[in-house]
Amino acid sequence: MSESFEIASIPSEIEGICNKIIADMGNAKFSKDDVFAVHLALEEALINAVKHGNQMDPSKKVKVEYTINTNKIKITIEDEGRGFKPDEVPDPRLGENLYKYDGRGLLLIQSFMDQVEFNEYGNCLNMIRFKDRGGQIADKESKVLRKKTDTI
Repeated sequence: MSESFEIASIPSEIEGICNKIIADMGNAKFSKDDVFAVHLALEEALINAVKHGNQMDPSKKVKVEYTINTNKIKITIEDEGRGFKPDEVPDPRLGENLYKYDGRGLLLIQSFMDQVEFNEYGNCLNMIRFKDRGGQIADKESKVLRKKTDTI
């Protein structure tokens, strides 16, 4: 199953997309843990696209595409913003950043998804969650990709 949507850069648009994707995951028999993880990462990614990417400009759109198959969900989110360099976002776990809000959403996305990649401009995010991974990274390839994005 694959679907795509385009939403205005208005925070109230996020809930409908999240609900649709989460319902489709339930229909595909994803576990509660998988649904929770994807819901959190999806919401964070959409908020980032609307707020930081498109600067909450309702004339700018956020594109959302997702594919659900028997073993994973893949979500792509693209905004019309200038992008950013994920490796330049400060690590919120470090002492000087502990009380700053920057970077927490990216850390959550990385923590809950098995693969996280941005395009070269930083305005398009691809993320994958493998079904029923039991807390483990599903395969060697995703472990390598996670290492590449650990600085986000």
